[in-house]
Amino acid sequence: MAGFDENIVREYFELNGFLVRQLRKYQVQARKKRADEEVDLLVYNPAPEEPSASRGFQLFSGDIQSIHRALVVVKGWHTSSFTPRMLKQSSKIFDFLKKDVLDAVEKYFAEDQDLIGKVDPVTRILVLPGLPSTEPHREESIQLLKEHGIDFIITFRTILENLLQGIEANYSYQKSEALHLLRLLKIYDMVKAPQMELFSDDRRRR
Repeated sequence: MAGFDENIVREYFELNGFLVRQLRKYQVQARKKRADEEVDLLVYNPAPEEPSASRGFQLFSGDIQSIHRALVVVKGWHTSSFTPRMLKQSSKIFDFLKKDVLDAVEKYFAEDQDLIGKVDPVTRILVLPGLPSTEPHREESIQLLKEHGIDFIITFRTILENLLQGIEANYSYQKSEALHLLRLLKIYDMVKAPQMELFSDDRRRR
């Protein structure tokens, strides 16, 4: 379901005003990935805002408008917990931070630099199910991600909350299977107001 996860993330950035380039429509399994295949999405914000003083390593939907341009990698391992041990043992998580990959990303963005003018350095964002909720595992995970070169993370909880809040039940989203599914969940009362308490930490953070 990697393709569906990427589409969800793409819809999230587009809903928030980003231009999004999806570099591939296929999964690589029988061979080693090329540099340009390590990155799932490139996103560009035409009108970035100044970052707030409260912006942290974990981005919430109120923070992403401060991102100018970024490479985004999606790890939709929804039934697994990200732990320090997993991060230490799963080195492929960080393959998209290798120099040849970052060089390829810069070339993609360079194609449009004449149009977009002054640009900020490319931000490296990892989308993942979440981090450990208890210490010291949470802080250790954050330090490991930072040490490998991750600038920010966004959780699927933040993304889904933002999409659910932005979906209008009386709009047609036939061109997007992901948004159409979320709209149907609203229409048939599968998502009710009390259930949004699941996302209360995100709302308080914003």
